[in-house]
Amino acid sequence: MATDRIRESDHMVVGLNQTTKALELAIASEVFLAKDADRRVHSKVLALAKQNNTPVTWVDTMKQLGVACGIEIGAATAALIAR
Repeated sequence: MATDRIRESDHMVVGLNQTTKALELAIASEVFLAKDADRRVHSKVLALAKQNNTPVTWVDTMKQLGVACGIEIGAATAALIAR
């Protein structure tokens, strides 16, 4: 399952601001985006990911992504960080 990569990672960021920053710094190795996140979130993250050739993995819901990230609330985005 796609969310297993996040669950098993020690190097990740969660949320729009942190994901955006990781993409802008070109340190994100993969981005996770919840399908039910706001369209403005989708467009911003997708544009940055495309610019950096960063793969995007879609997750069905914000709740599923939040659980995979180990937080009790939903998450619109998350990213694995290249180390």
